[in-house]
Formats: sequence, C-alpha cells, structure tokens
Amino acid sequence: MKLFPPSAFIRYEGGYEGARRKKVIFLYDEEDDFSDIVCIAADADQRFRKIGHRDILGACMALQIERHSLGDMFVQDGRVCIYTSETMAEFLCANLTGIGQLSVSFEIIEEHPAQQFAQKKITAVAASERADAIIAALAHCSRSQAKEMIRAGLVQLNHVTLEEPDELCNNNVTISIRGIGRFTYAGSSRKTKSGRIAAEFLQEM
Repeated sequence: MKLFPPSAFIRYEGGYEGARRKKVIFLYDEEDDFSDIVCIAADADQRFRKIGHRDILGACMALQIERHSLGDMFVQDGRVCIYTSETMAEFLCANLTGIGQLSVSFEIIEEHPAQQFAQKKITAVAASERADAIIAALAHCSRSQAKEMIRAGLVQLNHVTLEEPDELCNNNVTISIRGIGRFTYAGSSRKTKSGRIAAEFLQEM
C-alpha cells in the first residue's frame, strides 16, 4: 500500500471488511463504487477428510493460477469460500472440482461471508500507546527493533501498512505484525507503578 495510498480514487478491496488479502482498485471518480470481487463457495463434507487453507491453495496452484489472482480462502460453516475476481471465479467454478481427496462443486454466491477467528484476551505492558511501543510489547522486542519492523513494512494498522512509528494506537485498531500475529487493541486498563500502561488485546488464534 506504500505505492498507492488509499484515497478518493484508490480503494483496497478484499470482498468483506477485515479481509486479509486485498487488491487495489483505481476509481473513475469519487462516486465510482466499482468492484469485481466475488465469493465462490462449495459444500465441504469433512467427516472423513479434513481440508484447510493449504489444501485449497494447493488445488488452485495445480490449475496454474497465480497467487495474486486469489483473495482470502477458508473453510467455514461446512463450506469452502474463495474470494477472487469475476473472471477467475468463472474459471474456478468450471475447473476446480477437487481439493485433496474431496470432490467439490463451486458456485458464485451473493453473500460475502467474513472469515471468523477464535480469539484470546492478552495483556501487554507498553511504555505508551505509540505504535513502536505497542509493537515492541506485542513482539517482545526493543523499541528500536520495533521501528525496524515498521520501516521494513512488516506492520499494518487497520490493514494499511504503517509508515510512522509515532502513530498512536486507538481503541479497536487492528494491528498485524508479520510473523507474530494479528491483534485488536481493546484499550489500556491501568498504569503500572513505573508509569507504563497495561494494554489489553484480543489476539487471533
């Protein structure tokens, strides 16, 4: 997102709010609401064969599809969901008939289900609500190391690559740290005797 910052004419779209993989869409004007992202789904009877993200991706790669053509993909509520463009959706519906040893039949669906994650509540002690302090607490590293992670583009706030270490983390902001995990900031509950904050998070498992 550093190359194309979101604006009135540039939007990042993944099919649903909170999508992990998004594509950049260049808009004609501020009223343009174009999006070619759709969701395809197939029933998945997993009583005898469990499948997951790696299996879905492997089946798509076997069809010589490039990864950037695909958005989020997951198994949820008894069905496999894949987000992609309208054109790729038609190809997948016609050609993706098996995942692992499981036979599947995909179709484009009207709804755009959001991937659900189990969460656990954690507390991290940080020097302040500055992004570098919060990242250091979550990644269990120094603030200088946290700043290097930010400069390397490894941190996102609300799904946008973080550029400045002094940005403040407000309540309910989503913090994604590559290689560490994704966290939702629930606010600080108290201050320690040394003046640091006890920051509470919901961590995706």
